[in-house]
Amino acid sequence: MRGQLRQTAIYLQGVSGKRPRVPVDRHELAEQARLAMRPEAYAYIAAGAGGEEALRANEDAFSAWRIVPRVLRDVSERNMSIELFGRRLETPFLLSPIGVLEMAHRDADRAVARAAAAEEVPMIFSSQASTPMEKIAAEMGSAPRWFQLYWSTSNELVESFVARAEASGCEAIAVTLDTTILGWRTRDLDLAYLPFLRGRGIAQYTSDPVFRRLVEESLGEPSANPTPRPSLAALRTLVQVLRNYPERALRGLSSGMARGAVERFVQIYSRPSLTWDDLPFLRERTRLPILLKGVLHPDDARRAAAEGIDGVIVSNHGGRQIDGVIPTLEALPGIARAAGDMPVLLDSGLRGGADAFRALALGASAVCIGRPYVYGLAIAGEEGVSEVIRNFAAELDLTMGLAGCRSVDEITPEALAPSGR
Repeated sequence: MRGQLRQTAIYLQGVSGKRPRVPVDRHELAEQARLAMRPEAYAYIAAGAGGEEALRANEDAFSAWRIVPRVLRDVSERNMSIELFGRRLETPFLLSPIGVLEMAHRDADRAVARAAAAEEVPMIFSSQASTPMEKIAAEMGSAPRWFQLYWSTSNELVESFVARAEASGCEAIAVTLDTTILGWRTRDLDLAYLPFLRGRGIAQYTSDPVFRRLVEESLGEPSANPTPRPSLAALRTLVQVLRNYPERALRGLSSGMARGAVERFVQIYSRPSLTWDDLPFLRERTRLPILLKGVLHPDDARRAAAEGIDGVIVSNHGGRQIDGVIPTLEALPGIARAAGDMPVLLDSGLRGGADAFRALALGASAVCIGRPYVYGLAIAGEEGVSEVIRNFAAELDLTMGLAGCRSVDEITPEALAPSGR
């Protein structure tokens, strides 16, 4: 079985004096990633909002539940597969959309795509990717992928993104609803660093024909932002912007397209005025399943089902948006009950296979891996992402067997008990 094979492979390597390049321990994984990344990069990936209470609570919420094993059950054969929107998946894992992956590794989204395809885990492409979705898709062959949509102030751009996602083979659209306004992220603020202002994480935009036209139309308009005072730091930032713009050699310096793209992105990337009334616009423009990401209240799950939405993702953006927000695992049971037959995925706070077991027991149809795979990317690129996925799958497989469950369907609420803490 997968877990035993993974364990055996690691232990056999140990006979030859080799230890895993990517740490198995969750704390050591984060620490090694910190050492591998620049301070501003690690802060952007690892930090939460405010005092980071929500970040810690997401992980601590799993400790509120204890796994209750059943014995004398034949668990010699175990099956972690699930069916999601008509696709049979070998494990109940997806890779959460995380932007600006170039901050972790030069191969960025391409490396993650190759690892996801190799491990048969769907990758959710980020709107804030470092690589255009078409190039990410090219790394995956026929492997499953979804697209995460930040709903722009330009509906024309939204329509273009969705059409490109369909053409790139994406099988679902996950609309992120918890980041219509950027949260108060203290570590980023203390470093005065936002990657998008340096042209990072906007490849989906600069590769889009609608966005490029919007940039061209705005070039003659006065800038709403003050021009930075001349300095060596400002010059370095300009060089970064030009380096990240796809046509820098032809147009960046002469037309101001590179800086214009950054300014236009800041103006239109997200829509604080988004409401339920906007959702029919998206439904009319795609045949793909639509999921709402960022749902934390049962009433919103009920409304989503009533509106014909296909699924929800219980997420608080990894604790990066509201400090003190309800932990995702705490919100999950109520949302799962309210959602009826809709698939309910869990994002935020998962750090291993035992966490996945508890989420599945509390009603999740599948779970999304976030920061850990980025840490693997920072440490060892594509292979680092693969190792993190393998470790999650191995721990879930072993936890299922030790708890007396032969399939995901057998992971029910009866497999857990409150910790009583």
